[in-house]
Amino acid sequence: MGNAQEKPPGSGGGGPSPDQATAGMRNRSGGSMKKPSAGKGVANGTQKERSPVGGQEDQDRPAVDTSYLDAPAGALPPHLARFKNEGNHLFKHGQFGDALEKYSQAIDGCAEAGIDSPEDLCILYSNRAACYLKDGSSADCIQDCTKALELQPYSLKPLLRRAMAYESLERYRKAYVDYKTVLQIDTGVQAAHDSVHRITKMLIEQDGPEWREKLPGIPTVPLSVQQQHRDKPVSAEVAQARAARAVQEEARRKEARFTLLKQEGNDLVKKSQFQAALEKYSECLSLKPEEYAVYTNRAICLLKLNRFEEAKHDCDSALQLDPTNKKAFYRRALAHKGLQDYLSASSDLQEVLQLDPNVREAEQELEVVTSLLRQSLMDSTAHTPRV
Repeated sequence: MGNAQEKPPGSGGGGPSPDQATAGMRNRSGGSMKKPSAGKGVANGTQKERSPVGGQEDQDRPAVDTSYLDAPAGALPPHLARFKNEGNHLFKHGQFGDALEKYSQAIDGCAEAGIDSPEDLCILYSNRAACYLKDGSSADCIQDCTKALELQPYSLKPLLRRAMAYESLERYRKAYVDYKTVLQIDTGVQAAHDSVHRITKMLIEQDGPEWREKLPGIPTVPLSVQQQHRDKPVSAEVAQARAARAVQEEARRKEARFTLLKQEGNDLVKKSQFQAALEKYSECLSLKPEEYAVYTNRAICLLKLNRFEEAKHDCDSALQLDPTNKKAFYRRALAHKGLQDYLSASSDLQEVLQLDPNVREAEQELEVVTSLLRQSLMDSTAHTPRV
């Protein structure tokens, strides 16, 4: 987690237990772990066999890396920084209850030492709120987020976490206000966008057309706060997450646009508006050039417009992507027919029937093409001068 406030709640998983994180320091009862004295294990002048538990195998076990505990943590003194760093480590490994205890120790330690650092205390309260949220203690989460926001107004993480807690308690109006405040600070928080859309539907069902009038006032975030947030350097982890979200969003938009264009093209073909349909399919292929079905669809339009060479090329492209595409073979046969290449047309129709002998249209077209091929050969022979 590094700094737990720099990562929204949701990370976690299996990991070392608190005892492993402090191996060699204390046991579960809180007492120090005693090493066996040199004299123990000796009876009647002879050494007893070592038990495999706690014996040589323990000596061979690699030491647990706890160097992260001594990392700097804002303005906190070292002993409180260790509590915070250990809480971050525990949170990262899904041990939310243990992490909560460490953040509480850090918060209490600040009070005892008279430390007045609003930024550090805001982070500690926000981090502890994330633990409460993970453990389902939404009311405690709201209380800690509110304290964090009193220390650092318009802090993004506490606002987002409090909104989630309000939503889990079905306090949708308050959740809506916090989510909208988050989006004033950072419009790129996709979770807030999704939640606003979801909650808007719930509030319309709950309060009717006048739902906005029943909302608490949404605070206006000062421009200086918005600019400060934009200028704040982001960690590599946050930057990667944002980039991944941007890629996903772009892919989603592209897919939705592609689906719409393809459907519009299909509808235009049904209306025999082939030129307009061709343009829709061409735009589809600019978005997803690997969609072989669009090539065969566009080939229909080109055939209807007597653009046989272009139709043949589209069928070639479809067959490169899908070598057993019956539609591509059939429509290429029609393109060959239009180009008066009856031999190639016959070959493609035979491919169709080899793939599926039940394609009646291919059988009928093969008869026509065979007749045209025979006629063209006869015409060619009749015009060949005898030597």
